[in-house]
This record gives sequence, structure tokens and C-alpha cells, in this order.
Amino acid sequence: MLNNFLAFSTLVSIWFSLLASLVTLYGAIRFWIKHSKKIVSITPLKRYPTITIVVPAHNEELVIAKTTKGILDLNYPASKIEVLLYADNCQDKTAAEMRKAVDMPEYRYRNVQIIERQGSGGKAGVLNDALEIAQGEYICVYDADALPEQNALYFLIKKVLENPSRYMATFGRNKTRNAKQNFLTRCINQEVIVSQRIQHVGVWNLFKIGRIPGTNFIINTEYVRSIGGWQQGALTEDTEISFRIMEDGYLIALAYNSEAFEQEPEHLRDYYYQRLRWAKGNYQVVINNFKHLFDRSNWRVKLETFYLTCVFFWFNLAVVLSDIIFFVDLGCVVARFFNPKIPIIFAMDSNLLLMQLLLINWLLMILLYVTQINLALATQYGQATSNQIWLALGSYFTYSQLFIAISIQAVCSVIGDKIFKRDGSKWVKTKRFAD
Repeated sequence: MLNNFLAFSTLVSIWFSLLASLVTLYGAIRFWIKHSKKIVSITPLKRYPTITIVVPAHNEELVIAKTTKGILDLNYPASKIEVLLYADNCQDKTAAEMRKAVDMPEYRYRNVQIIERQGSGGKAGVLNDALEIAQGEYICVYDADALPEQNALYFLIKKVLENPSRYMATFGRNKTRNAKQNFLTRCINQEVIVSQRIQHVGVWNLFKIGRIPGTNFIINTEYVRSIGGWQQGALTEDTEISFRIMEDGYLIALAYNSEAFEQEPEHLRDYYYQRLRWAKGNYQVVINNFKHLFDRSNWRVKLETFYLTCVFFWFNLAVVLSDIIFFVDLGCVVARFFNPKIPIIFAMDSNLLLMQLLLINWLLMILLYVTQINLALATQYGQATSNQIWLALGSYFTYSQLFIAISIQAVCSVIGDKIFKRDGSKWVKTKRFAD
């Protein structure tokens, strides 16, 4: 009886996760059908708010000069931009590379400060230090490896000006600048495209829910001051502050034409620990905000809490259990060739094996996975190719399964931090490459 209950619950959970994915996909398709016919043009804005651009950098000597130049070349009035470049606890030539870029003749008279910081708090600590001295009406954040497209800031501001009293922040899209480096970066590229062009777009289009990414976003300076800044030491300070914005009844708007190009990990170890940090941070945020399912928070906060709880706990657990059930039953079927008396442990009844239903589920998950990737690729020029289909299939059985191991370790680590009162926050350095 317990076996059947566990198996049936797993099946229902997977069906529900498939339904949630289909709803998001539907929202994204509606969005792109509408916006694919729009011609994007750069026209003067009704006003140009002052902007403080903050760049937190920890041992980023290989990429910081290129990012600095990209920021200083943004299509936005130079007199309206203040740039704060933070070399945070660096042991390399990050600050020197910043100065080299800023000292170029075309940038010599720009409003740029280079700050060599010795402090704690990681990225959130840097942002809070910047908040104390920022002069801009909005704070814009770019990671050290995030090279903004020339009009990235323009589109962020254009979106926020549509409804400045309601849009407390706007965010753009991020793209992989080293996508063709190897199999891992190609898989990351597909993940990023689906995340940016299906999940973010679909959720914003259907529910007007936005999630601040770690880079390429702006946020109202006075609002951040009013809530006490970023949570010090948070592993995913972006997700944490997104919840606070929604709790206050404001929106985080999607500026889908704003783009920045990020450098992704090229080695498995770097990728694993980067995603582990993100997963731990997201689990912490979900746990801290779980109470909103039962309080008087607005419906967007409840929906976002429910969605993230499902993704990081329920759906992940269902996938792990389905894999276990499938392979246990498969082992029983193989064993029956040698001993017919061995029972199928997770049989629904004598005529229908649960393994058959799980096989159908697997096929549906693979189909949806590949469909999402190819629809997302189709919205981006030059990405939709036959090679991407085979890559999607290969990544499902390799790259995407790695997240199961990451999730399990992240959950165990978060629980361990709580029990043993460990400091679970630290700045995790992802290895960079010259490009």
C-alpha cells in the first residue's frame, strides 16, 4: 500500500510540474507572437534620470577592463551617469585594470570612482556600500563579466518610465558570450535562453511577476534605502530583494530588449560550485518566505512563493523519486528473466506496471524539455539550428541531471548551516577567461 501511495504521489507531482511548465510556455508564446511584429527603434526619452552604475568585482582582472569600457560606451547621456567600480578584497590587478580603462583619453572626464574595498558581506556588502554614496535616482548593477549591449541601459530606463510609481525596478536579459567554447557552455547557453526567453517572459506576461537577476537591472535608489538596502551576506541577494519589492506591492518590470553578455563557467567544477551557491541561496530565500503562503501577503508574493517552493522542493523530490522507482522496477524486470518469482515492487496492479507510466512521463518530460529549448532559440536570431536539437537531447541526459545532485547537496548544506549555526554565506569566485 505504501509503495503504491508513494508511486502515485510521484506521478501526480510530475504531471503537475509538466502543467506548470506548459502554463509558462503558453505565456511566453503569447508574448513573442505579440512582440515579434514590433519594430524596435531608439527614440529620445521624455526624460533621462540620473543613474549610478555599480560594478562589484572580486579578482576580475581578466574581464573588468572590457566591462568598464562597455559601461562607459552605453548609449545614455554621460552627464547623467555615475560609475562606481569596486575592487572588493582583490588580490590581483583588478583595480589596476579599472584605472587603465578609465584613464583612456575618451573616458578621462567621466564621473567614475574606483574603490578598493576591504570589507565583508560579499556582493550585497558592496551594493550596500554603494548605496550610501550613490547620487543617482536609480542604481544599475552589472557584474564584472557582464558586458552590456550599447542600448541596454536605454531600454531599462525606457521601461521604468512607463510607470515609475509602480515599477520599482526593471531587468533585462543576459546572454552567454562564450557559448561556443565547449559542450558545457553550449548547454549553459540553452539553459540561459530558456530561462530568459521562456520562464521570465512567460511569468511576466501572465502575472506581471518579475525577478531581479544578478546583473543588468536598475532599481529605485530611495526605495532601496527605505527598506534598509540589500540583505548582508545573502547568497542570492537578487531573489531576496525581489520578494521585498513584491511584498510592498510594487512590480519588477521586464525590459526584454535590454541585453548583457555574461561569461559562463567553462569547467565542470566551476559550474558546479557556482550553481551550488545559487541553489543554496534560492533555498534560503524560499524557506525564509514560506510563511507568506499563510499570511496576508498579496497574491503575487503567494504565487511566487508557491512556484519556487514547488520547483526547489516538490518537483525536485518528485524527479528523484521517479528515477528511483523507475530503475528499481527496471531492475526487477531484468531480474525476472532469471527468477520469475521476483515481484515488481512498484506495480499499480497485475495489468499495469507503474514503470510503464513513468516511461510515458519521461518521454513527455523529454519532449517538453526539447520543445521549450527550441521555441526559446527560435526567438533569438541565429540560434535555432538542427545541431541545437541534438544538443538539447544530449543535455537532458547529462547536463540537466546534474542539477539533481546540486539540489540535494544544497538542501543538505542549508539544513547543516541551520543545525550547526554555520556561516553559509561567502563570496564564491567563478574562474574567468580572457576573451
